[in-house]
Amino acid sequence: MLQALIGPLTELAGGWLKGKADAQAAAANLKLVEAEAKATIMKSAATSEAEWEKIMAQGTMNSWKDEYLVLLFSIPLILCFTGDWGRTTVAEGFAALEQMPEWYQYTLGVIVASSFAVRSATKFFGGKKNG
Repeated sequence: MLQALIGPLTELAGGWLKGKADAQAAAANLKLVEAEAKATIMKSAATSEAEWEKIMAQGTMNSWKDEYLVLLFSIPLILCFTGDWGRTTVAEGFAALEQMPEWYQYTLGVIVASSFAVRSATKFFGGKKNG
C-alpha cells in the first residue's frame, strides 16, 4: 500500500518541480525579451537622431542663413566699440527685445540653435537654470 502512494506522490512532486522550473524559465525569457526590445528601441532612437543630424547638416551646405545670423549677431558686437552712440544703440535695442513677447524671444533662440546645429547643447543646457 505504501508503494501505491509513493508513485503518485513522486509524480505530483516531480510535476510541481517541473512547473516551478518552467515558470522560472519563462520569467527569465521574459526579462531577456524585454531587454532585447529596450536595446532595439535605444538603437533605433540613436540611429534616427544621427540620421536627422546628417540630413540637417546636408541641408545647410548651400544655405546663407548661417552667414546671415553671424553677421546679425556681429552688429551689436561691433557697435559696442564705436563709442557712446553705438553702445547706446545696442543697449536700447536689447531693451526693446526684452519687451518682446516670450514666444518671440524663444523663437529667436530656436532659430539660432537650429541654424548652428546646437541641438545637443540645447539638451545639455535645458536642465540648468540661469542665475
